[in-house]
Amino acid sequence: MTDTENAPPAAKPCPICGKPAVVRFKPFCSARCADIDLGRWLKGSYVIPGEPVDEAEEGAPQQRERED
Repeated sequence: MTDTENAPPAAKPCPICGKPAVVRFKPFCSARCADIDLGRWLKGSYVIPGEPVDEAEEGAPQQRERED
């Protein structure tokens, strides 16, 4: 066997800045990059494209009138 077969896989870089990832913050390199990613999620920057939704559908469900 050669040394390359026993070597651990190369670590992926931080998806935010490209620096090597740190085990404590994996897959990020620091708490700062992890917080940047969380902020992007909360702002809605990461979106899966889909069909447009009508405004009537995206609001709260319509309530029926009560019959007393």
